[in-house]
Amino acid sequence: MVEIRQARYFVAVAEELHFGRAAQRLQMSQPPLSQAIKQLEQQLGCELLHRTQRSAALSPAGTVFLDHCRALVRQAEEAEIAARQAATGQGGRLTLGAVASAFSWPLPLVLKRFHEALPEVEIRTREIDTHEAGPGLLDRSLDWAIVRQTAPVRGTTATSLYADRFVAALPSGHPAADDAGPLDLADLAGDAWVWLHRHISPDYHDAMAAMCRAAGFSPVPNHWARSVTSQIAMVECGLGVTVVPAAASASHPAVRFRALRHATATIELAAMTRSEPGALAERLTAIASQLTTASAPPHDILIAPE
Repeated sequence: MVEIRQARYFVAVAEELHFGRAAQRLQMSQPPLSQAIKQLEQQLGCELLHRTQRSAALSPAGTVFLDHCRALVRQAEEAEIAARQAATGQGGRLTLGAVASAFSWPLPLVLKRFHEALPEVEIRTREIDTHEAGPGLLDRSLDWAIVRQTAPVRGTTATSLYADRFVAALPSGHPAADDAGPLDLADLAGDAWVWLHRHISPDYHDAMAAMCRAAGFSPVPNHWARSVTSQIAMVECGLGVTVVPAAASASHPAVRFRALRHATATIELAAMTRSEPGALAERLTAIASQLTTASAPPHDILIAPE
């Protein structure tokens, strides 16, 4: 396998077509350079240069080899620059995972601010369920994640961004859709419910269940969703009712969001990283914390809670 050092030596000789000038350019003496090129030719099994006492000329093989050596040297230089930038938080790549509702808020604000501060950083994103964040961070398929409150995962760190209250989501044709004042959750006990599997987001599921138990009932789920976004979409289809974080209650024409009376349960939106996250992930968490503290999410709640 050709080494970067060998490629750099060959590029210098091929461009100068003179071993003496190439040696000066590389800041080395000529004999070791000549020996290195001879060893490279032996390694490849072909002649790269036609030599005379005063100059050198590229062979056909050398002409082809030169293009690849230039690319190899350029990629090595780019890799060095990217590593230095990433180490100082100025460049590199981040792979993000986020629950679906976070793509409405706060990710648009967070990514806009991040790109303004660090335009050279490449961002790659994918939708995840909350339970996928920990394994993704640990196997390094993710560098940063935004999820709905999760139990601690060894080797990761969670930073709370926003503690959100639950609100009821009702189809626009529901009898209680346009009533004034907070809604008693118990009034929905007999409705068809849209529910979320516990393995997708254990804390989120448990908070929903605890609220219903506190209201004196345990709903029988009729429809199953995989995210807050799909919960709301099912309500919009008129399939049933549910409870969702207030931050997810942006305008949906066929859904009415009602504040809940006596509801004290909250659900946190959290940023997750590895325990040693690196400068870029730390910067992203700092930006997310700042923006979620400074600005409330958009919502479409019929009336504020008492």
